[in-house]
Amino acid sequence: MEFWLLSLPLDKTSVASLDKLKRTIAKTNLATCGKLSIPELKVGFITFSIYSSCCKCFYSVVIKKTCHFMGEVMEQASDKVLEKGLVNGVDLVKYVTKFQWDRAKYPTSLPLRVLADNINKQVSQVDAEFKSRASTYNSIKSSLHCLQRKAEGNLHTRGLNDIVTREDVMESEYLTTLLVVVSRGDYKQWDSTYESFSLFVVPRSSRMLYEDTQCGVFSVILFRRAVSDFRERAKQSKFTVRQCNMEVEEKHLQEIQRLNVDNKEQHVVFVRWLKVNFREVFVAWIHLKALRVFVESVLRYGLPVSYQALLLQPDRKRVKRLRQELSTLFMHLEPSAMSNKVDASFDVPEMIQQEYFSYICFQINTNMLDTGK
Repeated sequence: MEFWLLSLPLDKTSVASLDKLKRTIAKTNLATCGKLSIPELKVGFITFSIYSSCCKCFYSVVIKKTCHFMGEVMEQASDKVLEKGLVNGVDLVKYVTKFQWDRAKYPTSLPLRVLADNINKQVSQVDAEFKSRASTYNSIKSSLHCLQRKAEGNLHTRGLNDIVTREDVMESEYLTTLLVVVSRGDYKQWDSTYESFSLFVVPRSSRMLYEDTQCGVFSVILFRRAVSDFRERAKQSKFTVRQCNMEVEEKHLQEIQRLNVDNKEQHVVFVRWLKVNFREVFVAWIHLKALRVFVESVLRYGLPVSYQALLLQPDRKRVKRLRQELSTLFMHLEPSAMSNKVDASFDVPEMIQQEYFSYICFQINTNMLDTGK
């Protein structure tokens, strides 16, 4: 959902143009229009540093990262994630349209520079913590997937911890158990030849432990001294010997179980953190937009502070027409027509890509997953 946050001066010509805009919108349905409540802030002396602080562009990046990660962690479509993106108990659109300045969190008695710095510091801290938490979560998830992949695949390479138990393996000072992977079409050959691979194979000790659609896993008992010879003869017959260490396999299984528990715990904690801090950053972002409107209004329209902040929700199919209407109605606000006001071409690095209009206009897009604005 896209909104245009406008600021217009309250001089006689602009007020007449604003009234005409409202009548045009009501007749043509180019957009919905409402006021945005921005409190009276301490003006003081507006420096380049203050203005720059109000123009930080990393907020939307943090919001998008948080939102994308919620979608991945919650394994839901982006629109479903955003539906649950409540701010102060209401959805994002309603929060924007019913915006009220949070005086408890952002006291209006503070200087503009302090307000802007406090908001930026808050979002920077969230971003830093997000990177740390995301790294931890991804590390656990990656380790778990790595171990799980080892338990998948074909019987020649996959882990055997979920196939073989201690009861299947006989180990002593002289005897050991080998596991051999045999293709389904070679079962008879295996049964008739495995005892001949070494004089030290225990007769009739072969037993099938597991099979899939392609192969089977057989156990065979033999003297430890014959392992190398048996392995070589089995290889010549195209059988794959898998020597099984139960302690290693059990540790592997325990590690998977531990990571599964850790992953579930981190998932619950991380989802909760993402929801809370998505709301925090979104609220900070809208407050900074309002703060920027105030500062820009002072710079463009001068003192005493006299402007009206509007929130337009344009019809997507008629955006061009709405822009043309605004351009015509507020042509008198072009810098050349306001030589007695502050220069409107205040250059700030973060604003290089910001489109300029004769009136103040900033975009707010509540669907942070579908837009770069």
